[in-house]
Amino acid sequence: MSGKPLLVTCGLPYTNGPCHIGHLRTYVPADFYVRYMRRSGEEVVFICGSDNHGTPIVISAEQEGSTPRALSERYHEHFYETFRRMEVVFDRFGMTDDATNQETTRSIVERLIENGYVYAETVSQSYCPECERFLPDRYVEGICPHCGAVARGDECDQGCGQHLEPGEIKDAVCKVCGGKAEYREQEHYFFRLSAFREFLLEYLPNLKGTSTARNYALGWVKELLHDWCITRTLDWGVKFPGRDDLVVYVWVDAPIGYISFTKEWAEAAGADWKDYWCGDETRVAHFIGGDIIYHHCIFWPALLKGAGYGLPHAVVASGMVTIEGRKFSKSRGYVVWTNDDYLDQGLPADYLRYYLLSYTNHTKELDFSWKVYAERVNNEIVGTLGNFIYRTMYFAEKEFAGVPDLAPRPEVVEEIERSLAAVDGLMRDYDFKNAVDAMMALASYGNGYIQNNAPWKLIKEDRAAAQQVIADCLQIVKALALVFEPLMPESMQRAWTMLGYEDDIADHPIAEATEPVRARALEKPTTLFTKVEKDQVAALEATLNLRVERAKEAAAPKMPTVSIDEFATLDIRIAKVVSAEPIKGSKKLYKLVVDLGSEKRQVVSGIAQFYAPDELVGKDVALIANLAPAKIFGVESRGMILAAGDEASLLVPLRPVRPGTKVR
Repeated sequence: MSGKPLLVTCGLPYTNGPCHIGHLRTYVPADFYVRYMRRSGEEVVFICGSDNHGTPIVISAEQEGSTPRALSERYHEHFYETFRRMEVVFDRFGMTDDATNQETTRSIVERLIENGYVYAETVSQSYCPECERFLPDRYVEGICPHCGAVARGDECDQGCGQHLEPGEIKDAVCKVCGGKAEYREQEHYFFRLSAFREFLLEYLPNLKGTSTARNYALGWVKELLHDWCITRTLDWGVKFPGRDDLVVYVWVDAPIGYISFTKEWAEAAGADWKDYWCGDETRVAHFIGGDIIYHHCIFWPALLKGAGYGLPHAVVASGMVTIEGRKFSKSRGYVVWTNDDYLDQGLPADYLRYYLLSYTNHTKELDFSWKVYAERVNNEIVGTLGNFIYRTMYFAEKEFAGVPDLAPRPEVVEEIERSLAAVDGLMRDYDFKNAVDAMMALASYGNGYIQNNAPWKLIKEDRAAAQQVIADCLQIVKALALVFEPLMPESMQRAWTMLGYEDDIADHPIAEATEPVRARALEKPTTLFTKVEKDQVAALEATLNLRVERAKEAAAPKMPTVSIDEFATLDIRIAKVVSAEPIKGSKKLYKLVVDLGSEKRQVVSGIAQFYAPDELVGKDVALIANLAPAKIFGVESRGMILAAGDEASLLVPLRPVRPGTKVR
């Protein structure tokens, strides 16, 4: 411990839609870390809030006939309640649109202006004549000027990843109405980010957290830093000092929210917010998604430095989330909603917390699969951890009516100490997956210990020896409850109560794991965990699959309707195939001659991959007979054979029909 208080923050959820498990990849590990550090004796404050500004919220509010503030308040409350259901508990969860952040943002921007780090410049900005509004950031789409890929207004998200300033993107299109955007000149304000290159090259190598964040940021700084436009033409947001027509860019007031929310917490707690944000030895750790590393490791430290604040000491960036092996996508249906799909189905928050933290390294891509989720829960939580705790508690209550009045063997205490030391080192290195593995290894040790010593057999020969085994196992149970509490707080509180304790487990340091349980009576135990059954997994998978199918239907191009008169213009007739032969140079095309009763006609058809020529000769097929003649691969075609699906299943009559018969 450094003696300095620790401030932990999470990237702010955007109040424009509900919480999904992709969000939780950031918030659950942060809560796990905070709970662990507190239980290890650290003074920790846990801060977050909702991000309320920007064009998407304005657009969404307009579409539902609401106001940006009302929309923000609704989703702010949604995230606050959802996080609490997931046992993610902040000391302060604020709003960037509240007065404290408005005032703090203007104060910091004014200080940057005074220090010479903000300047005005006239720029060309995308404007939609149809919507009659300037189009900042993500409501512009066009071509990246650096690599030529399709890009959004502030970032080449599908190509080179380059940050884009207003006016840089080519062939700009309005994403609201789809119309062509034009450029109009307007004065905006820029943050002199380029002035901080040397500072960042010195600061970043010493930044703690995940190496992915540090290395990504260093790669950008070593290339070239461009100044950032920090104003937008909107009514909704924090007004830029001295301008009623401009607000500050959302990536200015959103991170400043960390400071503002600390101020709000400090005022209520009787603390001094400057202990966390001012001075040379502040300890601020940011937990973020991997998609916002640039903002937190480059822009944010430079802004803090320019305004004279302390700097973050750690940035912990998580990998992205996929769903059943597919890229996470709300529009394509590959999404699992935290409330609707998980919590409202009666599934425990502790199970999902375990899956998110144990599945893979924090910096790697995490795939969410209902099948794998059930396997991990059943094999590890139920089969290893829950099994050991229950069988120990059951035997203690049944045979000894409680905890034997015996100290645990030294070798058991030593194993607990080794496990706790391993967990502690991994937690302080932000290696959460291996920390959880080390916790579960202690549960496996307990299972092996009770199985090898077999107190159910031993008690028949040596009751005292059986008591010692159970005393040892109960000490392991206590250690497991204490060390697993940051990961699965609700379940471990129940385990703590079964051990005969009447207070909150969170009030006890993890170091108490080696203090003897002490003799006491025990109630008959109950099982801590229940299996996830196959039929429940099938139902959850069906919900996801249905969402994907509906998304496909919604995204499918809508065919225009035709009138009966328009349909009647098609002359569809039954024709008999007389001959079929491949067209030289093509693997897909056949030249067919078909009999229409009154005439024979040549038709080119792309069915060569699915039928041999002799399969077609003599077959009745449906033909559009009045299609305009065309040359395909140099061969004239006068009609089109009708087939269905990707495998070109030919449409044929069920009963023999005379060639030339019209289809009605």
